[in-house]
Amino acid sequence: MQSGVNLVMDTSHSPLLVAVEKNGQVFSARRSGIKQEKILFPVLKQLLSKAGAALPDIARIFIIRGPGRFTGIRIALTFASMLRMLSGCDVKGATIFEVIYRQVQALRAYKTWQEKNPSGVVAVVLHAFREEYFLQIFDTAKSAPQWLSREELLAQLAAYPYPLFVAGTDKEFAPLTDLLGTRYTLAPSKACRVQAQTLFKLAQENKWSKDALEPLYLKPARFELEVPK
Repeated sequence: MQSGVNLVMDTSHSPLLVAVEKNGQVFSARRSGIKQEKILFPVLKQLLSKAGAALPDIARIFIIRGPGRFTGIRIALTFASMLRMLSGCDVKGATIFEVIYRQVQALRAYKTWQEKNPSGVVAVVLHAFREEYFLQIFDTAKSAPQWLSREELLAQLAAYPYPLFVAGTDKEFAPLTDLLGTRYTLAPSKACRVQAQTLFKLAQENKWSKDALEPLYLKPARFELEVPK
């Protein structure tokens, strides 16, 4: 880690994830609630206090830039933008897809699966809203992230021509077992949620400076509301 304080956060959904690192010591917290704009600063103040630091000491910040709740994504982007303007700190960011993909790559189970399925790739599936899901398949073309209905998701995965190692979560962060059954190899639950330690590692890589403050909102799948007659 570089000198000074390193801050990572995920405000894209609940629970909020915030972690502070100073001199190799990490202080982290997860807090549930949709009013993350009210939760963030008390949590951050508490963590900085534990680290013996203050906002001006933050040298680097790494954020999740989507997908997720519109307001939640904006919280991290706005905070990081203002902090960079005020203190000149380094700002980096990645999508949830990219973070989970990195976590999967480190799994022994994935490496073993890859040896048996050399043409196989990783698919990240995350619950979005009601019966809709986020999807990104990390093939050689790095397919674009999508927001799909449940039926569209299942059809697209079934039609994919190569083996899939699937990571992600269903509603309320439940495993994908009920949604996908046993047709695919599923990543263990720990690799399917954003981990602070992964964000600290990514924060050391220069590649995440590009587009760090560009949000990934995605366009919702078709969702028709019945109009009262």
